[in-house]
Amino acid sequence: MGEGQAEAADLAVSALTPMRTPRETGSGTPTPLLAVDGIDVVYHGVILVLKGVSLAVPEGGIVALLGANGAGKTTTLRAASNLLQSERGEVTRGSVEFRGQRLNRLTAYDVVRQGLVQVMEGRRCFAHLTVEENLLTGAYGAKVPRVQAMSELERVYSYFPQLKQRRASFAGYTSGGEQQMTAIGRALMTRPSMILLDEPSMGLAPQVVEEIFEIVRSLNARERVSFLLAEQNARIALRYAQHGYVLENGRVVLDGSADELAQNEDVKEFYLGLSRRGRASFRDAKFYRRRKRWLA
Repeated sequence: MGEGQAEAADLAVSALTPMRTPRETGSGTPTPLLAVDGIDVVYHGVILVLKGVSLAVPEGGIVALLGANGAGKTTTLRAASNLLQSERGEVTRGSVEFRGQRLNRLTAYDVVRQGLVQVMEGRRCFAHLTVEENLLTGAYGAKVPRVQAMSELERVYSYFPQLKQRRASFAGYTSGGEQQMTAIGRALMTRPSMILLDEPSMGLAPQVVEEIFEIVRSLNARERVSFLLAEQNARIALRYAQHGYVLENGRVVLDGSADELAQNEDVKEFYLGLSRRGRASFRDAKFYRRRKRWLA
């Protein structure tokens, strides 16, 4: 593609991108795009996994949801995207609102059409379909017209040129990084306002993780797509997010700006592997020097 054609393509993409402005409440403060208010989540009618979890994601923001494996990060995302029923889970208390509309009355399909889409942990690509066919499933699921779907496909390839080179390859034969890119690209095909990313760095080489997070930052800056990132890798999540929440045992135990959390002594010691004495030693990992302040 020549320089003039590339410029024309960029103009066409920007023309298709709707301008999004923050809504305001009566008091003049912006309403969060996603608001999770004091939710409890129960699986199989007896297992209480989330207890009073509250968080907010502003329009055009990147928010990190931090915590160890089993802390409740994935359950929080599934509650937001209304995917709990597939795992026999339900929100028994509290509410989840997207653009001021409660989501508990909508199907997961309707939630996607509202502009909220989740990229599942482990990529979940269709191994027997090509990369391009995987991307197009996102458009089909959101009922995007074929002509527009082709335009969206080129937009996705502009962010993931590597996928364009592998477009005819079966997804099951691509690398983990390419599968993660395919999963994010499939979500972009729905023209979302917000993406829930579940463990995007899992099982990937550090260089690939950096590349994916740079694309997240680019999407946020250029198209104001909001992100809620569920991550165990607190270091990289706090580098790209503006705000963060720390989940432990199904509760939010700490929240603040990304800079504040990165400088918090508990977060540094228990999630970043640092302490006042410098980098923590694995030899002492099982003997905590002190209890976490939020458990005191």
